Amino acid sequence: MPGGRLAGRAAERAMVAELLDGVRSGAGRVLVLRGEPGVGKSALLRHAAECAAPAKVLRATGAEPETGLAFAVLHQLLRPVAGLIDALPGPQRDAVRGALGLATPPAAQDRFLVAAGVLSLLAEAGRQHGLLCVIDDFHWVDRASADALLFAARRLDTDGVGLLIAARDTPDTRYALRDLPERRLTGLDVADAAAALADWAAVEPSPRVAALIAEATGGNPLALQETAELLTADQLTGHEPLPDPLPLGEGVTAVYGGQLAALPAGTRRVLLVTALDGRGDPRVVLAAAARLGAPERALEPAEAAGLVVAGPASITFRHPLIRSAVHAAASPADRRAAHEALAAVLGAAGDADRRAGHLAAVAIGPDEEIAADLAAAADRARARGGYADAADALTRAAQLTPDPAARARRLTDAAVAAWLGGRPGQAHSALAAAGETAEDPGLLAELAQLRGRFALNSGDAAEALRIFLAAADQAPDRLQLLADAAEAASYVGDSDATVRIGRRAEALSELPPPGSADAFVRDVLAGSGALQGGDPERGVPLLRRALAAVPDDAGGGAGDAGEAATLLWAGAAASLLGEGDAAAAYGARAGAVARVSGMAGTLPVVLENAATAERMNSRFALSTALSTEGLALAREAGISNSAAAHLANLAVCAAVRGEEDVCHTHARQALAIAIPHRLGLRVGVASYALGVLDLGLGRFAQAHERLAALVDAGPGAGHPVVVWGSVADRVEAAVAAGDEAAARTAVAFLERWSAHAASARSQALLARCRALVAEDDKAVSLLYEALGHLAADSGAAYDQARTALLLGERLRRARRVGEARGHLRQAMEVFQRLAAEPWERRARGELRAAGESADRPAPDALAALTPQELRIARLVAQGAANREVAAQLFLSPRTVEYHLYKVYPKLGISSRAELTRLLLQ
Repeated sequence: MPGGRLAGRAAERAMVAELLDGVRSGAGRVLVLRGEPGVGKSALLRHAAECAAPAKVLRATGAEPETGLAFAVLHQLLRPVAGLIDALPGPQRDAVRGALGLATPPAAQDRFLVAAGVLSLLAEAGRQHGLLCVIDDFHWVDRASADALLFAARRLDTDGVGLLIAARDTPDTRYALRDLPERRLTGLDVADAAAALADWAAVEPSPRVAALIAEATGGNPLALQETAELLTADQLTGHEPLPDPLPLGEGVTAVYGGQLAALPAGTRRVLLVTALDGRGDPRVVLAAAARLGAPERALEPAEAAGLVVAGPASITFRHPLIRSAVHAAASPADRRAAHEALAAVLGAAGDADRRAGHLAAVAIGPDEEIAADLAAAADRARARGGYADAADALTRAAQLTPDPAARARRLTDAAVAAWLGGRPGQAHSALAAAGETAEDPGLLAELAQLRGRFALNSGDAAEALRIFLAAADQAPDRLQLLADAAEAASYVGDSDATVRIGRRAEALSELPPPGSADAFVRDVLAGSGALQGGDPERGVPLLRRALAAVPDDAGGGAGDAGEAATLLWAGAAASLLGEGDAAAAYGARAGAVARVSGMAGTLPVVLENAATAERMNSRFALSTALSTEGLALAREAGISNSAAAHLANLAVCAAVRGEEDVCHTHARQALAIAIPHRLGLRVGVASYALGVLDLGLGRFAQAHERLAALVDAGPGAGHPVVVWGSVADRVEAAVAAGDEAAARTAVAFLERWSAHAASARSQALLARCRALVAEDDKAVSLLYEALGHLAADSGAAYDQARTALLLGERLRRARRVGEARGHLRQAMEVFQRLAAEPWERRARGELRAAGESADRPAPDALAALTPQELRIARLVAQGAANREVAAQLFLSPRTVEYHLYKVYPKLGISSRAELTRLLLQ
């Protein structure tokens, strides 16, 4: 706008001022400005940048030609602070350097790791006085940059960083920015429009004319300005009638048509090259324009007309609509010529990725050479973590590929890249297109496996199982297909399928070498199938041999994806053997491995098991924290079935705490995904949560009904492991509801399931359940036996308290009141520490009935920590430095420091040593 004046916008300026005040005070702030072209978004961004001092300002603008160039906008934005990259935690530092092309990436990078590094870099840049990041034309930001910026936007907390984003109001941008604070810009009102017209017009318009123009333009500032410049003084003052319609043509873009047509041909060529280049690099633009015959000073008429602003570092259009108008005014032949000139200049400069994009724009019909260049550019984007942009490049490469087999390969690669980039719809489309072309048996098997993996992550798990089994029929010696099928069968809860898969694994014609990873997986598959098929003599030794091959934890949890997968298979094997404590230990280790190895893309799935493990180890607050983190990551990655798993686990944790509304909300959300996707495991866990809630709140008939239903739920609606995991609660609910026969049936089931279990916790569980259906004297003996098994188990606090409560109740009923009090007091204190309020209330009532005052103990300090604070505190207590914590939790080091600053006073401590002692107790 003329003179840099911002017309009107009092409310929006106030919002910008509030954002800047927050940034200067050390808070994180985000605001999205959405609106039609020309409505004043860019003017507000300029206003914010001018008012930001003393905060640093970083700017970037999306450009349509660079929408497929991974991290193009991040390169613009972060270039001024690239010198701070070395201050980042190691994995984040390497990821950001690789993404920005400052170093060769060590391996294919995860997009979450790059995004976490961007968050840390922004926090580092804003450490002194704060930082404002201004992103214009977000609708044209490349996908890799958009993913990283949105990841950061959702985690700006206490980093002193503000993110101000302007975007056109389109369905795509509304979806991408849906959960961020926003302001939708509409046209100026009549008063502000009149004031703006007075600034822009040669004479002050009359109030009536101003109102008419404001109405005709919808108050769009750009339309107001351009219209004011096209009207005569007499028209503006009302001495002559206004043209009807106003000179807007088919839209605001048409305003520039006359200006462009009046420019010399050479100037129009320079403008077209600038429009197609996107970056506005003067060296590239002028060199390409010279190839098209534009004279040396051809840009000057466009500058004089106010269409562009040229400087030593960039040539920019005054408004994005000017660029659109330039593009629209050029013929297809002129556009192809400009693309060819740009490709030649960029090729000579060694910019292979942008060269490939321009050559692809020129291509008419198949062209393997250009397709290969695009595929190579996709490889480079993928190596930097730009999976979504790699998918676009591979899709375009496939369109240009003449050979059907090569085209199918590139479409398959595009599907994988799109999936890793969080674009499931695009992934499915590429996969379907590849399937129409592929003929090679190996590629067909790979496509089937990918279809199954996609379905298993975000679709119907039973359909995934069918796909894997059908693919295994076509490739009978592919162990990995059988492993995928077994995983799908586990999601569904299909024991019959597990039995069939185990037999096929045992019958493989080529046996894997002893001690190899494949031999381990084969033993787990065959052992699981045999055990669930009723043949423990064959199944148990196979599972024991598999578990014996799992390395111990001497490495401290460092490892890779292969080690995490091994630990998850080991946890499944331990569960089938009835050893919940061992399964929990393997799950927790898998989570640690995934964190320290930077497996962010795998992390939501691994965190399912880690969160379940912490719940089984009585660490409900930590389990909640892990599932909260996993749920956010799963939703960002589009892995809806993992989201269901985390929601179900959150429901169980809430049930134990007696948080009825929270439990019902999480369970309902989990079931909304799990039932249509036939995720029997998640349906079972969510249903179990509701049963545990009823049991804790004393609604025994409802609890018995819910928990008993788990036993008869078939594939897609229940799961054998849930039946085993819920058995103690089922027995207790049945006894309390007066259904002793059901209780004895459940105990008999547990006896069969635990027949080959060797762990102390499994023996304690069996003794506790037997006690519930025994006479008082025998019951007391069995409950003491159960407590003896759990005495040395630091992860069994909840089970110990539940057992002690039952024992205290039996002893009080047998009039052994003095003996009962100690056990009831112990149970009450443990339940209070675990925030298991319904159980604490029950234990306190029993203790009062036993004649002891039961004042509420002092609250546990850990209960005061938020999930984020607890995750950070746990990692610090395990010896991680702040930078390591930041790398593992995808935070900035500054955020870690802030949360630790709050943790210490909450816990009444002042040092890391005290934190370690407190949290590791």
